[in-house]
Amino acid sequence: MRFDSHVERLLDATVALVNLASPGEAHGTAYHRPVGADLVRAVADATSSPERRSWPTAEEAEELLDIVPQARVVFEAADRDDLAAAAAVVNDLLASTAARPRLDPDDEGRHQLHFHGPDDGYVRGWQAGIASGLAVAIGSDLGGRLGVCDAPVCDRVYVDGSKNGTRRYCSARCQSRVKAAAHRARAH
Repeated sequence: MRFDSHVERLLDATVALVNLASPGEAHGTAYHRPVGADLVRAVADATSSPERRSWPTAEEAEELLDIVPQARVVFEAADRDDLAAAAAVVNDLLASTAARPRLDPDDEGRHQLHFHGPDDGYVRGWQAGIASGLAVAIGSDLGGRLGVCDAPVCDRVYVDGSKNGTRRYCSARCQSRVKAAAHRARAH
């Protein structure tokens, strides 16, 4: 039985939103955040689940992404093993979103721990959830598993879900790029 599926979902959404909205480098090329309908679709993809599809308005998508710069700082601090700095940012996020835990029933009547803002609107609800998910990660063994890709020309974030906690890349694609470059370097 998994007791932390909601937190995993929040962290997955946080990774997706940070990577979506952070300009920089991704998988070896320059990355620019999407705009317009593409942005709304990408935010909807990040915050929806197979059983529940939610479509934010363009304004809601933009407003939700206001949290991304601070969330990215949490990943960067954790990647440097500076959990005190990460915790300070998370505490600011918790305060600014007025995150609060709540037990909500699922479709089968079982209660699950969810995190809400002062209202259950799309933006405040998700921002409070993101802050709470990061708080649970930093306040647990997951804190050291938040990272930023080590591959050249990539600054995407990830949560290391591996058994041994040694993940260094955001994706298999970046890991393969690094291995191929090392192989080419050895061959010359």
